[in-house]
Formats: sequence, C-alpha cells, structure tokens
Amino acid sequence: MKKTILSVLFLTAGISGAWAQCAMCRATLENNISNGNIGIAAGINFGILYLFVAPYLAISALAFFWYRTSKKNEKKFSQSGMAR
Repeated sequence: MKKTILSVLFLTAGISGAWAQCAMCRATLENNISNGNIGIAAGINFGILYLFVAPYLAISALAFFWYRTSKKNEKKFSQSGMAR
C-alpha cells in the first residue's frame, strides 16, 4: 500500500512540468493554428505520441520474449525429468 501511494505521489509531482513547452514551438503552433493550418500541429502531436508509445512497445516485446523463453525452458526441463 505504501509503494502505491509513493508511486502516485511521484507521478503527480512530475505532471506539473508537463505543461511546459519550448517557447518557439508553442509560438509556431499557435501561429499556424490561428492561420488555419493544423497540419504542423497534428504532426507534432503525432510525434509526441510516437515518442511516448515506442519505449512501452519495446519493453512489452522484451517481456513477451522473456516470458515465452522461460515457458519453453520450463517445459523442456519438466519433460526431461530434470529438477531445479
């Protein structure tokens, strides 16, 4: 329970800085949106989402392969009669 509360506190402490942006990026995006060109803003938003999701996909793939390998090894050892 203490770990969960501590994790939530650390996560919420980091959110305050999430609203900060590069001043030039923000000015460019606001200028383009006010002129009716949302293409650049959509591209930057897609890039942010890509950078956010990519590490989670990589870690998930590693976890899957690790799990699959450990299950194969466990099955191989149990069939051969070898005990750990």
